[in-house]
Amino acid sequence: MKVCLVRPPSIVNPVSYIASLTPPIGLAYIASALRQAGHEVVLIDGIGEKPLQSVPIAHNLVLRGLTFAEICERIPKDAGLIGVSGMFSSEWIHIREMINQISAAHPAIPMAAGGEHFTAAADISMKQCPGLSMCILGEGEETIVELAAALQAGTDLKAVTGLALRDGAGVLNTGTRPRIRAIDEIMRPAWDLIPLKAYWENSLSYGVNRGKSMPMLASRGCPYQCTFCSNPGMWTTRWIARSPTLVLDEIEDYVTRFGINNVDFYDLTAIVKRDWILEFSKGLVARKLGITWQLPSGTRSEAIDAEVSKWLYASGCRNMNYAPESGSADSLERMKKKVSIPKLTASLRDAVREGLNVKINIIIGMPDDTHLDTWKTLWFLVQMSWHGAHDVSVGAFSPYPGSELYARLVKEKKITHDDEYFAKLAYVDITETVSYTNYISSQWLRIYNWLGFAVFYASNYLFRPARFLKTLRNLKTGHHESRGEMALSGILNRMRLAPAVKPV
Repeated sequence: MKVCLVRPPSIVNPVSYIASLTPPIGLAYIASALRQAGHEVVLIDGIGEKPLQSVPIAHNLVLRGLTFAEICERIPKDAGLIGVSGMFSSEWIHIREMINQISAAHPAIPMAAGGEHFTAAADISMKQCPGLSMCILGEGEETIVELAAALQAGTDLKAVTGLALRDGAGVLNTGTRPRIRAIDEIMRPAWDLIPLKAYWENSLSYGVNRGKSMPMLASRGCPYQCTFCSNPGMWTTRWIARSPTLVLDEIEDYVTRFGINNVDFYDLTAIVKRDWILEFSKGLVARKLGITWQLPSGTRSEAIDAEVSKWLYASGCRNMNYAPESGSADSLERMKKKVSIPKLTASLRDAVREGLNVKINIIIGMPDDTHLDTWKTLWFLVQMSWHGAHDVSVGAFSPYPGSELYARLVKEKKITHDDEYFAKLAYVDITETVSYTNYISSQWLRIYNWLGFAVFYASNYLFRPARFLKTLRNLKTGHHESRGEMALSGILNRMRLAPAVKPV
């Protein structure tokens, strides 16, 4: 069977401080699994095929990449299945429009959608999007292979575990598929189907721009149960790491084949076991590949001490994120974060001392958070700045489908699932911040959001004036050392980038 996989274009706010313009590693894994099963795969990368095209759309947003019409034109008429990825619920109303346009252009081809959004909100997606045939729930490789086989053979799709199917006016869930445990046996991503050159030439990656970068996964899942995160529904709480040797082999292959000089690990929580990260780091030093690597999505601090930090830096690690999320002990307990601020502080000092560039991730405005919780977090940011943290991300809480807090707010009737709800999920635009706590208004939350950035960077440059001069130099030269510098450059570039076509 010919299977067409579609990665939607990115939906961003012109003044947001981050944008998801990265190679689609998830779809590359799905493509590889389908190929291994004998299917022909066509992959349409809605970002990589036109990364500089900028199209204004509704809600004052901008579509980066292919237009929906261009995607429809690229889909083969003889495809037996169309697979669409959807990671972020904040993009749902636009992905929904894309799916409906694809369905109108290719009505005879069944369409499945998978990813974080569709796993968490399958019922809503099926009800709101008539063009969608089914949703793939959770980890997708095995499910889509079985789905393709069932479609090819004409057998009952209800026998395929891990699907949400239309059942009259309702939605039928065919059951939860067990996680893939033998992840060392999963085929490497089908990178030949992705226009990697477009990402390299335009310096598009998840982490800090440190040259020719490749995305990788060293593990899957996360063992923690943070109440704001949809991971338990998507991946369960099972954390499974690949063999360090196989990860090193893959990196060496990319160095040889593509000439890369940096790796971005997309893991939900890469460093859980101290022994694993030490074995990996020492192995990377032994291979002398001369690359850098980073952890842009965040990791835990518990396994990172002075010895681990030393080996991280020696092996080429230059940037990593800690995600304490709050400086309030009460807020941390409510969100089930299970982080010790004193231990995190000690770990951060060790990492900075060894030369690592450390970013702190913060979420404000959690349900039940008070003004006092927020002020404690602001003071915490000053402390982290004093101890040497280089960078910060401060975002207001967004109730993403699949999370524990989302379920609570739905029960409390604070979420309506209309287009306004989905549009406001993108926390990267401070001016659109919405409060979900009864103790802090949306206006105050926006002020706190600005203050978070202000107190961190003002204190950071006050404590270390040389960093301010280095930031100005890096913005001028385009050489970034932190996500903050990269985000600021991105905002400036997006504001300068004129739309290439008329609004859709």
